[in-house]
Amino acid sequence: MLRRLFLSAIMAIVALVALPQQQVKWSVDFNTIFENREGDDYYSPDQTIFLTRLSPEIGISMLDGKHNIAGGVSWIQPCGNGWRDYKLCPTLYYNYASPTWRLAVGMLPRTMLIEPMHTVVLSDSMMYQQPNIRGVLLQYVKPRGFFELSLDWRSLQTETQREAFNVNFNGLWNPRGALLIGGRAQLNHLAKTLTNNESQNVNDDFMMNPYIGLNLARLTSLDSLTVKAGPIIQLERDRGANGWHTPCGLLVDAVAEWKWLGVKETFFAGKNLYPLYPKYGALLNMGDPNYQAKVYSRTNVYAYIFRNQFMNLETSLDFHYTKEAFTFWQKIVLRVYIDHKLWKSKKTTCSRDEYLRNIY
Repeated sequence: MLRRLFLSAIMAIVALVALPQQQVKWSVDFNTIFENREGDDYYSPDQTIFLTRLSPEIGISMLDGKHNIAGGVSWIQPCGNGWRDYKLCPTLYYNYASPTWRLAVGMLPRTMLIEPMHTVVLSDSMMYQQPNIRGVLLQYVKPRGFFELSLDWRSLQTETQREAFNVNFNGLWNPRGALLIGGRAQLNHLAKTLTNNESQNVNDDFMMNPYIGLNLARLTSLDSLTVKAGPIIQLERDRGANGWHTPCGLLVDAVAEWKWLGVKETFFAGKNLYPLYPKYGALLNMGDPNYQAKVYSRTNVYAYIFRNQFMNLETSLDFHYTKEAFTFWQKIVLRVYIDHKLWKSKKTTCSRDEYLRNIY
């Protein structure tokens, strides 16, 4: 069976190569993360995370790059444990790209997102372990803004595994001057296994977070200065219990960067956004568990040690404060990315807009 699949894949690649106006594309994405978490062991455990991720990818591009098929794998390996506890995540997707519209279908890397998912949607820990979106990604891009809509089918229903998927929306628009208007939303669904028992219930989770903001970088000597603030509304229920939980609050994000230094503040005030977290944990609510607090402040102070178009080495000190706990994270992240375009260009310098971004 495996031999037939392998031969079929080789024949498909040969057939694609024979098509006119085609080009072979490849990329290698390498990441190393060292993160030491210390403090009050309340919402999340004290721990040290040290892992590497290698994601090679190869594919075919046709018709001036508008139609693409690519495949590969993400190999996630914890350090200090030999070969044990490794994780392999397959990558295989079709991608359509025009100046305005982009569509990807399959198992596609999260690096295709225009903006990384907010921690209220996907925590750092979940982001480290889930490098791919398993479903569909639709994007609309213009000079003054964008929106992206994704369906992530994160768990297939089996005899032992519960069906789970989430639909995410993220958008930003700059109508004029420094004004920013945007928002994010999520539909999150957790169903049952094929052979469920009475202890399992279907669960629903809806989130909406419209915001307004300002991009003030032009008015200062800073390279970047943005502030966004808006209400966040959560609708959550366990269908085995009566009624909906309807927590809401205020979510504020601010980022300032100057040369190689940066500060990012995320502030939340309101009711517990994850009332079902004690029962289902990250199986349902994949965001940072600190959003269970009534007041949560996360301050990241970071520095770019080295960065260009193919490497980003960043270190940060992350301070997490709630009324119940204080946690201090120290983090070093390395990302190296090389593809067929960079291999051919021989370019040694780049502008700020071409810097390789840290996806974490």
